[in-house]
Amino acid sequence: MKLTVVGCSGSFPSVGSACSSYLVEADGFRLLLDMGNGALGELQRHCGLYDLDAIFLSHLHADHCIDMCGYFVVRYYRHDGGRCDTIPVYGPDGTEQRLTTAHADTPTEKSMSEVFDFHTLKPGSFEIGPFSVRTEKLAHPVDTFGIRVEHDGRSLTYSGDTGVSEALVELAHDTDLFLCEAAFTYGKEDIPGLHLNGREAGEHAARARARRLVLTHIPPWTDAERNLNDARAEYGGPAELATPGAVYEI
Repeated sequence: MKLTVVGCSGSFPSVGSACSSYLVEADGFRLLLDMGNGALGELQRHCGLYDLDAIFLSHLHADHCIDMCGYFVVRYYRHDGGRCDTIPVYGPDGTEQRLTTAHADTPTEKSMSEVFDFHTLKPGSFEIGPFSVRTEKLAHPVDTFGIRVEHDGRSLTYSGDTGVSEALVELAHDTDLFLCEAAFTYGKEDIPGLHLNGREAGEHAARARARRLVLTHIPPWTDAERNLNDARAEYGGPAELATPGAVYEI
């Protein structure tokens, strides 16, 4: 299983990175986790526009899903003629309506379901292509899901956006790579149920006994190295910052 960081900036794109988007591949199958601002352009560095097989949207904030509007255009008006087959999209309740509203000028505009096959996320386990996945609802102001992706005995856990969450610790238990948000700075922001800081991300990784921690979703105004040092103070395993284009063999 291979993970490629397409974008990892929090809240809005930075000078050097698109917002949250992560490509997971195994057995020729390509699963995209989130498609935030700027991700569609960056994705083309790593994958053909028509080569995705499924998409998971952790939640419906723009920095995790808004480039789906551009991707709708890509799949509806295929450059070589003929519309693409529908692609599975797994997202919270209301995903189709939210994306259609964001894209359409009028309520009668073309429906997103013409190119996307929407599946409503609920906590539980199911299959996406060759992957066994488990999803859990986490702590955020809107419905938000973390995901654990397993293949051939290896696992990746992605937090999406979340505040402190026991469900996230359980989801990431013994995971090989824990891709965890760390948007807040310890001692600076303290808004329960919104985001983790670096120290809290490290605590979650330590409690989950994750084998590797990669911090992501750090906004441009935040000192990423400080968040990394805070995480390392709580977590003794390998820890690093997500960077655009980074590839992990899991």
